[in-house]
Amino acid sequence: MGRGKIVIRRIDNSTSRQVTFSKRRNGLLKKAKELAILCDAEAGVIIFSSTGKLYEYSNTSMKSVIERYNKTKEENHQLETPTSEVRFWQREAAMLRQQLQNLQENHRQMMGEELSGLSVKDLQNLENQLETSLRGVRVRKDEILIDEIQELNRKGNLIHQENMDLYKKVYGNRDANGVSRSPLVANSLSINEDLHAPVHLQLSQPQQQNYETSGTTELGLQLHSQ
Repeated sequence: MGRGKIVIRRIDNSTSRQVTFSKRRNGLLKKAKELAILCDAEAGVIIFSSTGKLYEYSNTSMKSVIERYNKTKEENHQLETPTSEVRFWQREAAMLRQQLQNLQENHRQMMGEELSGLSVKDLQNLENQLETSLRGVRVRKDEILIDEIQELNRKGNLIHQENMDLYKKVYGNRDANGVSRSPLVANSLSINEDLHAPVHLQLSQPQQQNYETSGTTELGLQLHSQ
C-alpha cells in the first residue's frame, strides 16, 4: 500500500519534528542543486531551524545572489508606479545624451578640432588612433584597387579573345602561298595581299545605273588593304 497523504501542519512531537526537518532540509537543498545544474540557473537557499541554526546553499555566491535579488526587487518596485517609471526613463535618456556628447566630442577631435584642452599624452593617443584608422583605410583602398585591376585584366583578355575569334572568322586559315581559304572572303572578294595588314573601308562615289523598272542610285563600298 502507498503512503497516506500527510496533513501539512506543525508537528507537535519535538523528536518527529526534528527528524522531518532534517529530511526535508536535505531534500530541498538537493533539489536546489539539481535545478542549478540542469537548468543553468543561479540558485540560493537560506534555512533557519527552530533553534536558530543556519543552513544555506548557493551554486555561485550567496552574497552575489542576495545583491542580485535586492537590485532586481528595487528595479521592479520602481517600475510599479508611473512616477518611478518616468524617473527611470529620464535617467536612461540622460545617460544616452551623455554618450552622444562624448561621441560627438571624440569625432571633433578626430577631425582636428577642439584640441586645446588635451594634454600631450591625450594628443599622442589621438595620433595613434588616427594612424591606426588610416592604415585600415589604406589597406581597404588597396584591396578595392587590386580587385578593379583584376577585373579590367579579365575584361581585356575576353576582348582580345573575341578579336582573335572574329579575325579567324573573317580571314580563316591561310595556305602556303598566303592566300586566304575563308569561305566568307572567297565568295565575296579576292585578296592576294598579306591578310594580316590592316583593312580600311571607304565610300566610293555613287554611280548612276539605269533600270527598266526604276531608276535608283547605289552607294558603292570599296575594301582596301595596306
